[in-house]
Amino acid sequence: MKIGKFETKTDVFLAPMAGVTDVAFRELCRQYGAGLTTTEMVSVKGLYYNSKNTKKLLQLSPLESPSIVQLFGHEPKVFEEVLNSGVLDNFDIIDINMGCPAPKIVKNGDGSALLKNIELARQIIETCVKFGNRPVTVKFRKGFGENDDVLIPFAKMCEEAGASAITIHPRTTFQGYSGKIDLEDIAKVKRAVNIPVVGNGDVRTYEDFLEMKKTGCDGVLIGRGAVGYPEIFSICAGDILKKNSIEIAKEHIDIMKKYFDKDYIQKNFKRHAFGYVDGECGAVEKRKKIALAKSVEEIEQILFDEK
Repeated sequence: MKIGKFETKTDVFLAPMAGVTDVAFRELCRQYGAGLTTTEMVSVKGLYYNSKNTKKLLQLSPLESPSIVQLFGHEPKVFEEVLNSGVLDNFDIIDINMGCPAPKIVKNGDGSALLKNIELARQIIETCVKFGNRPVTVKFRKGFGENDDVLIPFAKMCEEAGASAITIHPRTTFQGYSGKIDLEDIAKVKRAVNIPVVGNGDVRTYEDFLEMKKTGCDGVLIGRGAVGYPEIFSICAGDILKKNSIEIAKEHIDIMKKYFDKDYIQKNFKRHAFGYVDGECGAVEKRKKIALAKSVEEIEQILFDEK
């Protein structure tokens, strides 16, 4: 798939997820065949005010090429200032989040709240295209309210505003992550625009990937389905793996040690560890022990040493 001048090696990508897709997990997923990986959502206002915690989210792995930063916000002028500041110069592609349904994001007018204001969304995209000097992509949902459907007008607006590609999650903000997506929603967007369309939602297996590709979408974005299962990218890319989940968990934690201190790993690896032990003998008991673990060493013992 091509995004501007950049071409991906596979058509299956890792979705940005707050608190999950840190630089270590993105590096791991790249190793296992993810054609694209994207930072966690980064607040443009946080960058504007030079927040140290926000800037930490900009760390990149050497494997991330092309590199993508996902931004959220609702003020075009703030986007302009940040893009002109040079703080994002290490990134090849700018992705704008217009789909996050989290109440703390929406209440500020960010994320999927922009689905209710298509003209403001247009201004933000045009600003990023004008001042970003690199391809701009947009991720958005079907609509905001329970029965809203703005997919076609919003997709066409993104294309007109200069977006190089779009990602569709065919649920509304009201739905959150409940219910099932309608793959026909992705298909009708693909028919409506001439830029690449990436599908997102409910892909947890190779069969799910194949079903989404039947929509004609150019790529598939996998989020929750990759947590504890990063090898899904290799599988969808047609590779055969001979590693088990605990071996991959060991690789994951070793990569984390390159980037983070033990306190960060102890707090943030747990959600991945829960996924790695799924299907293992004694998984329920292991999950309980992992939840109570107070150190990296304790988590490692539960995962790697117990017989």
